[in-house]
Amino acid sequence: MIKSFIQSPRFWAAAVVLAGVLALLPFSFHSERHLETATRVEGSNAQAVVQELKTRFHSPFVDQVVLVIGGLPSAETDEGAAALTAIVNGMKDQPGVSGVVSYLDLHDSIFLGKGGGTYVVLGLSSPNGSVESLVPGLSSRAKALAQDLRVRYPKVNVELTGEIPLNFDIRKASADEVQHSESLVIPATLVLLLLAFGSFVAALIPLAVGQLAIATTLAIASLIATRFHLSILVQNLATMLGLGLGIDYTLLMVSRFREAIATGHDGPSASLIASKRAGRTLLISASTLAIGFVALITVPISEIRSIGVAGCLVAATSVLMANSLVPAVLGILGRHIDAGRMPFLPQMNVHRSERTGTRWRHWGQRIVAHPWLALVLAGVPLLALAWQATHLDTSLPKGDWLPKAAESVHALHTLEQMDRAGIVQSMRVIIELPNDSISQSDAGWAAIDHASKTLASDPRCERVISMTTLASGDRSFLTDVSRDTRRTFLSGDGHAALLEVLPKTSISLREQVDWVRELRKVGAPALTGSPRSTMLVGGIPALNGDYELIIEKRFLPVTGLVVLGTLLALLAGFRSAVVAIKAIVLNLVSVAAAFGALVLVFQKGYGSGLIGIPVGTGSVFPLVPIVTFAIVFGLSMDYEVFLVARVLEARKSGLSEGDAIAEALARTAGLITSAAAIMIVVFAAFTFGNFLVVKMIGFTLAVAVLIDATLVRMVIGPALLCLAGDWNWWPAGLGEATPQEAVCEVSSKPR
Repeated sequence: MIKSFIQSPRFWAAAVVLAGVLALLPFSFHSERHLETATRVEGSNAQAVVQELKTRFHSPFVDQVVLVIGGLPSAETDEGAAALTAIVNGMKDQPGVSGVVSYLDLHDSIFLGKGGGTYVVLGLSSPNGSVESLVPGLSSRAKALAQDLRVRYPKVNVELTGEIPLNFDIRKASADEVQHSESLVIPATLVLLLLAFGSFVAALIPLAVGQLAIATTLAIASLIATRFHLSILVQNLATMLGLGLGIDYTLLMVSRFREAIATGHDGPSASLIASKRAGRTLLISASTLAIGFVALITVPISEIRSIGVAGCLVAATSVLMANSLVPAVLGILGRHIDAGRMPFLPQMNVHRSERTGTRWRHWGQRIVAHPWLALVLAGVPLLALAWQATHLDTSLPKGDWLPKAAESVHALHTLEQMDRAGIVQSMRVIIELPNDSISQSDAGWAAIDHASKTLASDPRCERVISMTTLASGDRSFLTDVSRDTRRTFLSGDGHAALLEVLPKTSISLREQVDWVRELRKVGAPALTGSPRSTMLVGGIPALNGDYELIIEKRFLPVTGLVVLGTLLALLAGFRSAVVAIKAIVLNLVSVAAAFGALVLVFQKGYGSGLIGIPVGTGSVFPLVPIVTFAIVFGLSMDYEVFLVARVLEARKSGLSEGDAIAEALARTAGLITSAAAIMIVVFAAFTFGNFLVVKMIGFTLAVAVLIDATLVRMVIGPALLCLAGDWNWWPAGLGEATPQEAVCEVSSKPR
């Protein structure tokens, strides 16, 4: 029998899948090197500013870093100027540096920090790769220059910061956190699987599939990232969902296989039975999950699209392995699936299976007997928690949520102490004067001067740096200005100018975003006094504002696409309108309840200290609701599909609706609780990490799974199935089954 099984097409299909997975594995190593931490908002004002500076201005400072220098004499003194010159000359020779500007060039007080210290702005250019790849070399060079000066100035300190170094350090923190979380999750998951199956071999298979799903996803993502922009969040999501889904799907297949083995089938036939009974359920489950991720790909933000791509890859690889590799391995193992049995746990057999399901069968019978009471007891607290979601605030969180140990973060805090952090968080305003040449006409020069002075008069502004402010209003300055300065602040055709607006250090990110929106609403004509002028606003504050705006606009279309796609998938899978609509409504409530918990813990700070957050964040990252909605909606559907598929199977075997519900709970509740426990452990590991956005996502997913696997699937779902009775299977009905009279309160057959 084993020989014929090995020669079967199913086995060879599994061999092909395994060969493909093994071929991809080398590409998964160091996948983070191909992933980005920079955020790209396609079609946004902020992105347009970057493009203008590259193609029209040819600025050497499109991408820039800030070199923060402390422990030297003031740059205003000859001694301090000499030391600063040594650092500047040393950095100019570093590969990738396209421009350097400091106090030595402009003699502007904006380069002198309060309480001492100065900084140097370095422009970067990396034609053969990401500018982030330049950060290690720049950091090493800065440390070497500081070491050379330390003999004379023992307290000298030179560090990098800015958007690019911050992104680089976030990438490293993300990679470290993934490794840390995996080191916690895998042993805990193995323990839960051992408790669920009682044998080492049976427990090892789901864990191995989960690991392969992660590696395959990261490998494919690495290959895609060579052509398209993918975010570092791919790594976190692949690990979270790869373990969860790979184990989840394999758990169902192994459970079905062991049921068949326990009833006397040999390995190959039990594998075939498991594939037929679980395979379709897994495909429905994976398709409903993938719908949410496909919806995320439609959002024109690199981070969210990357999560969508990663989710689709995880769902596809997990279900492919569960439907091909796992049945093949199970068919070969046969009864050896129980090898390595834990001595303190009884071996799986028919009697143990019946004993395990008895408690859940009795539970199901109680739900069937009192469905309205069950709905009230479980529904009221769930709705109360869901109501908290109405207070969800998706502006940028307050507080310091960057990795504290990173060099770039320490340097940023040094800039804040110098009251010069605005250089990192500056707004880049490009003003276009189509009818006037800024360099050759008094009207054009006056318009830019007017805009600079208007912006500088705002109480939120620390300083405006533009061609007119550098020249102190004297247009003759243009004849003496350096080439780098000219092409930084003036376009090649002379009709557009850059105004670098540095906000005060005391201005929060939220206030900076509000300022950007005010500027865009006021418009260029009011700012310049020139009626035909136009304006683009970029920089980090503008990027944050564009990010929030796009998510606000795309949230409802994405949720609508997820809900509609899931509804169609369920209708195709079960051919039942009532089951599909009920599942959609319950999922919406589950998601709302998870959001409510997110509001209470993160936003309002109730119990936040338990997960390493001293006080409430006041809001959540804009991407968290849209991403977790898409994921939670699909994950919640998993257990609905597992349960309803068993109810339908029991109904077709001739059981009444009430008996079918109790039987389905007896067969699936243990599986659902085991799978949910593993999911919760995986997500909780990320909740206790240091990466705040990942903490929020992990927490929301863990709470959603907990709620779904307990109140929703074990109480509310069965109660609603009972109340609907035979209407559950309208319009397709039960086919050839001859259902007995239902014992539920409502079981009238539809006309």
